[in-house]
Amino acid sequence: MLRVVKPKTKRGLRELEKRAPKLTENGKKVLLLHGTTTSVIIKGVLSDLYSLRKAGENAIKYTKKNANIRPFESGGESYLEYLSRRTDCSLFVFGSHSKKRPHNLVIGRMYDHHVYDLIEVGVEQFEPMVTFGGAKKYSPQEGSKPCLVFIGEGFEQDDQLKHLKEILIDVLRGEVVEAINLAGLDKVFLCVAVGKKVYFKHCAIRLKKSGTKVPRIELIEAGPSMDLIIRRNRLPNEELRKEAMKTAWKSSKHKVKNVSRDSLAGKVGRIYMPRQEVNGMALAKMKGLKRRRQEASSDPGASKKARDNHNEEV
Repeated sequence: MLRVVKPKTKRGLRELEKRAPKLTENGKKVLLLHGTTTSVIIKGVLSDLYSLRKAGENAIKYTKKNANIRPFESGGESYLEYLSRRTDCSLFVFGSHSKKRPHNLVIGRMYDHHVYDLIEVGVEQFEPMVTFGGAKKYSPQEGSKPCLVFIGEGFEQDDQLKHLKEILIDVLRGEVVEAINLAGLDKVFLCVAVGKKVYFKHCAIRLKKSGTKVPRIELIEAGPSMDLIIRRNRLPNEELRKEAMKTAWKSSKHKVKNVSRDSLAGKVGRIYMPRQEVNGMALAKMKGLKRRRQEASSDPGASKKARDNHNEEV
């Protein structure tokens, strides 16, 4: 059984309240980890991702080597889930390097501090932010929002590319807000799919004078720039997906009559209809029916009389 943590200080109480379940969830934080062996390229990728997400304390980076983390193997995600629970991170990026899978990145999402889904990509043709002018010059500020552009039919047709698109959106979009200030849109993440390869680029948005009220927009490549090759992925099962897709709803003080909620927070209502008088409705008369036959069917005693009249006419 899980140990019940009781706060001893006011600060500890505030930290537990931040991590408690809420109707409006906190922003997703990214946990960046190193494997047993990491190449220079993987170290540069993790450092640049940390520079892009560290604004607003939305990223945590560990430089220690983790030999006991193997996300795709059974039992290899226990220490990863422990770190997720400790740091309150719902996203992670795990970098490693081996002869079988060189320059490897595993990107995944968590649900209730358990591994939800995974995707593994290989990094090729990497250019860090330093080659484009340094990380400080193009690093995002707190409160800024990025533009995400996905080009290619594969993002709509291929299942693995669809999965990669969903995870990249969660990793790069930052906090979810209701309103956006146009001055806060200072960067663009561009992903182009060609076959199983994805070309990833990061550009900074600069507003220039145009002589009118609307400024002229220029894109300046800021890095990192890299090519991603999809290797493996693992989707969540249906039961876990349904559990993660549930949304909480606020119960009103006054109960609404004949209105309830189902398990997926959908509104279910009950409607009562009055009894319809079908006999008095004006319906279209069919040519195949005669008035005498209708009267005979309604009055059982008149059936013999109608039959006799019919024989006399014949």
